[in-house]
Amino acid sequence: MKKKTAASLKALALLLLSAGALTGCGSGSGDRSSGSQNSSGEDNKLYVYNWGEYIDESVIDDFEEETGIQVVYDVFETNEEMYPIIEAGAVKYDVVCPSDYTIQRMIQNNLLAEINYDNVPNIKEIGTEYIDMAKDFDPENKYAVPYCWGTEGILYNKQRLDELGVPYPTKWADLWNPQLKGEILMHNTLRYAFMAALKIKGYSLNTTDPNELAEARDMLIEQKPLVQAYVIDQVRDKMINGEAAVAMLYSGDLLYIQEMSREQDSGYDLEYVIPEEGTSYWIDCWVIPANAEHKENAEKWINFLCRPDIAKKNFDYITYATPNKGAFELLDDDLKNNKAVFPDLSALKNSESVHYLGEEANDMYNEMWKQVKAN
Repeated sequence: MKKKTAASLKALALLLLSAGALTGCGSGSGDRSSGSQNSSGEDNKLYVYNWGEYIDESVIDDFEEETGIQVVYDVFETNEEMYPIIEAGAVKYDVVCPSDYTIQRMIQNNLLAEINYDNVPNIKEIGTEYIDMAKDFDPENKYAVPYCWGTEGILYNKQRLDELGVPYPTKWADLWNPQLKGEILMHNTLRYAFMAALKIKGYSLNTTDPNELAEARDMLIEQKPLVQAYVIDQVRDKMINGEAAVAMLYSGDLLYIQEMSREQDSGYDLEYVIPEEGTSYWIDCWVIPANAEHKENAEKWINFLCRPDIAKKNFDYITYATPNKGAFELLDDDLKNNKAVFPDLSALKNSESVHYLGEEANDMYNEMWKQVKAN
């Protein structure tokens, strides 16, 4: 069982992004030596930096056995923890798995090397729709190979809503229903909290217009008396235990929550919906830092992870939507047809990925979030 899902870590990442918090050290994996021991000339080494709990560890063993390359594997908890490590360059990682908006920032600051796709023939297994999705932050697809992706939506407890006599939610505006007072869990992550309000208004979740942000702020202040709590990790236990009727949720947490709920005596029926007004989608990708000392080994790693049987093995462990079409075909029909986990991209109307907006915009968002919390 996973201790902490990558989706919840992603929420923490965006919380820290908005607050402008940066830390200067990575977290070692514990069972493999630290990447800080990196030195040039070790041709059979590969220094990997990834989110915690974001790979089936047997995949690392498989890679080592097949290639003879020794993996030195470190983990990070947020993009904001990872970014200054790569920027400083003192620890030279060969391959890293950031999120979309951080990849955008890394490209802007010349921190990434172009991938030689002659060494990544399994790129053909990544669906063209996900390659196109990555163009949002990597316009020429030079730097990033998709690994996992997902959406932001509403998780709801059907039994609890039936008891309250409230219809099942279909849109973000349903989280402003006075009948749900004390039953709503909102992300304690300002970019996503603001996203819900901005989408109701028909605005971009990446707006930097002070007037549009002020409207969203006022909506969140209006909603606040209805909110039971602003949460990150706690959303899982609260929904599994029936402590709230509705919650903002990353799709990546869905299968875990549903499985844990089924194991409870209460057995709540928990469902997920992508709101009609549009939402955010995210995609994490493998990239190679510009100062990587084992670039070809990094490309072998990326190619290995793009192999359908390996991508399927990872999906079974981390339960985040895979962009790998070969792996997708290996899934059971019930998973392939699960539109909460694998929504039709064409149906994600008015949806966007989170962009890195720069420090000035982040400061503006952060100030307005403080005003929401202060009221």
